[in-house]
Amino acid sequence: MFKNHPKGLLAAAISNMGERFGYYIMNAVLVLFLCSKFGLSDETSSIIYSVFYCGIYVLSLVGGIIADKTQNYKGTIMSGLIVMSLGYVILSIPVLSTAENIGWLLPLTCLALFLIAFGNGLFKGNLQAIVGQMYDNFEKEAEKDGPEAVKLAKSRRDSGFQIFYVFINIGGLVAPFVAPLLREWWLKVHNLAYNADLPALCHQYISEGANMASKSVDNLNELVAKVGGTVSADMTGFCGSYLEVFNTGIHYSFIASVFAMLISLCIFIVNRKVFPTPGKKTKQESVSYTEEEKKAMATEIKQRLYALFAVLGIVIFFWFSFHQNGQSLSLFARDFVVTDSIAPEIWQAVNPFFVIVLTPLIMLFFGSLTRRGKEISTPKKIAIGMGIAGLAFLFLAVYSALQGYPSGTEFKDMADSAKAGLKAGPWVLIVIYFFLTVAELFISPLGLSFVSKVAPKNIQGLCQGLWLGATAIGNLFLWVGPLMYNKIPIWQCWSVFFIVCLISMGVMLAMVKWLERVTK
Repeated sequence: MFKNHPKGLLAAAISNMGERFGYYIMNAVLVLFLCSKFGLSDETSSIIYSVFYCGIYVLSLVGGIIADKTQNYKGTIMSGLIVMSLGYVILSIPVLSTAENIGWLLPLTCLALFLIAFGNGLFKGNLQAIVGQMYDNFEKEAEKDGPEAVKLAKSRRDSGFQIFYVFINIGGLVAPFVAPLLREWWLKVHNLAYNADLPALCHQYISEGANMASKSVDNLNELVAKVGGTVSADMTGFCGSYLEVFNTGIHYSFIASVFAMLISLCIFIVNRKVFPTPGKKTKQESVSYTEEEKKAMATEIKQRLYALFAVLGIVIFFWFSFHQNGQSLSLFARDFVVTDSIAPEIWQAVNPFFVIVLTPLIMLFFGSLTRRGKEISTPKKIAIGMGIAGLAFLFLAVYSALQGYPSGTEFKDMADSAKAGLKAGPWVLIVIYFFLTVAELFISPLGLSFVSKVAPKNIQGLCQGLWLGATAIGNLFLWVGPLMYNKIPIWQCWSVFFIVCLISMGVMLAMVKWLERVTK
């Protein structure tokens, strides 16, 4: 797989696995954790999630600027891993949230999330810039062997970023299992069982007590008996105990993230001499250009930046839709899917699993087209990816409409016995994530490749940061998904995402010829 690719590609991918491990733990548990730990509503938890994930990518711009200014890409990357580790250390401390301490405990949690986001910003874009520089050097080296060798070397870039992408997702495959397994183990130690609906009812009982609606009290009693508790007139003690045990297991999973960061740091340090420095200035003879040549070069740079921003504008809508996997799709898994044997967080592992399995197949498909002279350009692949993402939400909209699903709020208010007969089988999530993963493989690694092609050499870190900045804008509006999910029949919620993806595909296809000219 790594034959005919730059030396250091595997080391860079493995260095990124620890960050992906932590990322996928957060992606799997953050919204549900904020709800179960602090008793926050789905909407409030989703806003915190959106700001956090926006921060991860916005701060990549800061990380890119720091690395470009200092030309210390490797030091910036190592600092990012250390800062992320500190954030996960804070999150790993188990403290029961109460009315008395939430005033400082919730802000402390948000501070930890900021440290993780800032560390990610220092790390992520700059490592991608290093991979891009590997291929710049690889193509320059091929110039010695003539035009055909250069053409072959350039054709390796897309597949190289796909290889990079599949290896970093190995960490993402393992991560979603960690928090649920630790949580369920800790519950069993205390002779309790897992139930996704119980934490919200426990918080409601602690807050409302005797004023809690009789229907909700009945649901609470039904679930308490189901998880191995004892039903009594005053359930305050049980509710507090269950919440503490439930969330402590999740805190332990953040300790695993700390170890993953430190492993990545060690791997990066060992291999740092193998990695090139993006945009590193080399001594060269002074070259003078005519005014016409300077004007032509300035025009080319402008065209490249225009193309970059055009693609960034499209991928905003992809990430707005795709990253619902940690928002409305996680809520859907919690509420509408049978999770008696498989916790809702574990379904986040389906995405990296499909990344690992499908990437070689997609690479073979693209490779066969290239050999037959029918290569699909990177911009066209991104457009196709938007269409495939639309298919995922179209499937879910049709399924939800046929099932007659109401809004998330209406569904949660139903009795547990009534909900059981309406819940979907796990296969629904597998279908959704299959389509979304194929779309991701057409967009995310190839988008990174596109940025590395059009970015001026002296601002590669910044341009990779801009790609992540576009992701940040999409993430900033993620809270819209849970808002629609809880306010309108959910088939309408999924239809909105389908329409967004469809329009984005159409706009991208309209720009394909121009983008292909710019990237030649």
